Amino acid sequence: MSRVNSVLALLGGAAMGAIIALLLAPAKGEDTREKISEVLREKGIKLSKEDFNKLIDSIEARFRKKDDIEEAAEEIDE
Repeated sequence: MSRVNSVLALLGGAAMGAIIALLLAPAKGEDTREKISEVLREKGIKLSKEDFNKLIDSIEARFRKKDDIEEAAEEIDE
């Protein structure tokens, strides 16, 4: 793997880690959901409360499994 690819893989892994940390951090769920909601609003994405909760639940379910996290890291590395 070239040096540039290694750096990009490292940065991608760090970004993925930051997202996972936000979702799994011991911060109150309400605070974390507010941060995610704020980012979505900044991007022009508006969801109903029900749809937002479904989105968060699906993200949490996906990244709670170790295999899924490792698979996501491998996809970033490619």
